[in-house]
Amino acid sequence: MNAYFKQSLVLFSLITCFLFPSTIEAHSPDQSYLYLRIYKDAIGGRFEMTAKDMNKALGLNLPDKLTMELVQPHLAMVNQYLISRSNIKSNLGEQYVVKFTEPTVLNLEEMEDFVRFHFDLEGVSKVPEELDIFYNVLFDKDDKHRGMLIIEYNWKLGIVDNEALISNIYSPDKTQQSLSLADASIWKGFVALVRLGIWHIWIGLDHILFIVALILPAVVRRRNDAEIPLSLSTANDNWLPVERFKPAFIYILKIVTFFTISHSITLALAAFGYVNLPSWFVESIIALSIALAAFHNIKPIIKSKEWLIVFGFGLFHGFGFASVLGEKGLSGDYMTLSLLGFNVGVELGQVLIICMIFPILYLIRKLKLYPALIKYGSMVLIFISIYWFIERAFEVDLPLGAYFWKMYNGVLGLI
Repeated sequence: MNAYFKQSLVLFSLITCFLFPSTIEAHSPDQSYLYLRIYKDAIGGRFEMTAKDMNKALGLNLPDKLTMELVQPHLAMVNQYLISRSNIKSNLGEQYVVKFTEPTVLNLEEMEDFVRFHFDLEGVSKVPEELDIFYNVLFDKDDKHRGMLIIEYNWKLGIVDNEALISNIYSPDKTQQSLSLADASIWKGFVALVRLGIWHIWIGLDHILFIVALILPAVVRRRNDAEIPLSLSTANDNWLPVERFKPAFIYILKIVTFFTISHSITLALAAFGYVNLPSWFVESIIALSIALAAFHNIKPIIKSKEWLIVFGFGLFHGFGFASVLGEKGLSGDYMTLSLLGFNVGVELGQVLIICMIFPILYLIRKLKLYPALIKYGSMVLIFISIYWFIERAFEVDLPLGAYFWKMYNGVLGLI
């Protein structure tokens, strides 16, 4: 079992390395940032600067930790400075005008805060194949300063919610650089959403535990009434190991596919704005879904129709997935393909989890301890589920939960 677990970690690490390329840390000292968001027929973005940068550039006296109230009196001055020190145009010479929108503050616990100066580019009728970008922020004050250009979003380049992969680095001797957008394709955008779906399943512990609750009884079956002899002493004896691997494996794949179909429906409804439920309510129901699936393992709720439980609660998991797409800033650009790619990724992520766990359970299904594993494992899942439900329904952070998530994120970091 240990050898299999190690092999599974290696497999997952290789998959992760393939799916998610290496990045370098963003928001470092002595760097300012220009983020771009490339849409089908529009371009937006933001500049990011620290208080230290603004103080150095304009002779201000802002503290390292910022609020919008502190920044507001100097906003017009900083906006004008950024416009005078930067320029974005197409490779065909089309000049774009920076129109600033509402700024925000990015608070970082162990670093200086950054102010985000959001903008839209006016004059973009069609996204060009190449941008010509001039960036000369702070180089006259500090020759060690560097400007980082990052494409945060470009569906056709396969970029979604990127904050670390840097496209261009500006310096005093490199203030004018081009940015190619020619290597864009719908396929890259689709693959990016598949990756996002896979990764969301891997980091979504509540979704993983829901799948675990479904997998636990998949390698055994309950005795029917005719198969229960009078000599049975405990409820644990009601389980019989399945005889063959393939039918049991296909069965659990079918169950999880019902889950995918179900959450696809509500994900689409939420993504297109037809239904919008409060986040606390959705997350609370997702927590309860784990408890119900686990309780079904101990005492059947709907005999031989587990797919009904999966389908019903999958509807709420879909609303949870919709919040992920919203957090990634996905717009109406290619939304249908985005939903398809994300759902394909979620299904692949679930299948990978099943492929890692199911063979282990199949190997130990005949052990006398396996019925106890189902019972007490399900009880643990119920406890975790109720704990999460309390946190989410009443919007409180209980101490055990914070410790558990820290430990889980540490495991993900090691992987």
